[in-house]
Amino acid sequence: MKEKPSVNLNEDVLLYSKECITEYEVVKAQREWADGIVRIGKVYTDGGDYKTEAAEFIQEMYGYDLGSVLFKPTLASVSQFRNSFDSAKSYFVGDNPAYPEDSGFAIKPYTNVKWENVGIINNNCRMAIAMGNYYFTPKDGNGDVKVEYTFAYVKDKSGKIRIASHQSSLPYVPPKE
Repeated sequence: MKEKPSVNLNEDVLLYSKECITEYEVVKAQREWADGIVRIGKVYTDGGDYKTEAAEFIQEMYGYDLGSVLFKPTLASVSQFRNSFDSAKSYFVGDNPAYPEDSGFAIKPYTNVKWENVGIINNNCRMAIAMGNYYFTPKDGNGDVKVEYTFAYVKDKSGKIRIASHQSSLPYVPPKE
């Protein structure tokens, strides 16, 4: 009988944590995401380097360096799927000729983002999924913009929650009769 080769499980090469994701961690990541969107807009309004701010935000919050990220942002219709870092950055700050429809979602700017989770599923331990509505308060304060979302989260090997899937859309508006 042949002996099976041993497998060296060097944890340094793992991209993801072995630890489960908690509901608290998801809610904390949502707050960090919201704060990041507001921060990008403030840096833009203050005349700062909002593109670098957005790049750091994406690197911190999304798992593009871990593998595939499925990103379907709200205000995109021509190139509606953003599966690369550069396409995500274009959505948030615009100014990318490859994505002419992008005007810079995060530089509107917004003063607040409020999350309203319908539910968070984390029963498979390695990924958590949250779904609900989030509300963006524009700088002029003229009413919140309601957006529907589904986010999937993973935990990287350092224990940081990262977005692996992000889908958002404006609510359906039935035709007027």
